[in-house]
Amino acid sequence: MNEDIYNILFLDIETVACSERYDELDERLKVQWSRKAHYLNKEEGMDDAEFFDLKAGIYAEFGKVITIALGYFSKNEKAEPTLRITTLSDHDEAQLLKAFKAVLAKFANDHLLLCAHNGKEFDFPYLSRRMLVNGIRLPDVLNLSGKKPWEVKHLDTLDLWKFGDRKHFTSLELLCCIFGITSSKSGIDGSQVNEVYYREKDLERIADYCAQDVAATAQVYLKMKGLEDIDASQIHFVTIH
Repeated sequence: MNEDIYNILFLDIETVACSERYDELDERLKVQWSRKAHYLNKEEGMDDAEFFDLKAGIYAEFGKVITIALGYFSKNEKAEPTLRITTLSDHDEAQLLKAFKAVLAKFANDHLLLCAHNGKEFDFPYLSRRMLVNGIRLPDVLNLSGKKPWEVKHLDTLDLWKFGDRKHFTSLELLCCIFGITSSKSGIDGSQVNEVYYREKDLERIADYCAQDVAATAQVYLKMKGLEDIDASQIHFVTIH
């Protein structure tokens, strides 16, 4: 396997609305959400509270991160590539983001790259914004200020698949289908995370879903680069609460 693969940290995040109910927001934030909802042309007949429950989690100004899964390749005793996936979960977003930053510090080097599916549009900016909201200084790999495009250490499997076609969106699940990659979705998808978190109180289930997405992203990346496949026996999961 190409040695460059060992410098990549694959990641995925799961996010939810910043509060369980719209009514729990302070009045200033309610006003801002109402403006946002109007701008987004919410579905006819849906009030601000219903739209908040449905969509708030995908916007960093109105959401929060609850789970971050991180995967990286290492070599086992037989010098074979092994994908190790660590999942961080916490109801306290600030503590979660600090733990994430601490993990990044362990990997920090001039060659470290971050890779996520749709990461450039979602995961990377969302993490950066929520770190700033929580008063956490951005790690270098996320801090884009003053950097030239070729100095940004971000990879995106969606971006790679677009081949310059900016209007084209392809889900991670679809890429898994066409590449023949097994993708376990734990019985949920991204649109259900808010409900599973607030109604079912099942953070562990969300963490598993997030980790599976990292495994899928890493395998899709291998396919796109024409590198050797890995099988289930070469993927190891560790959950940290």
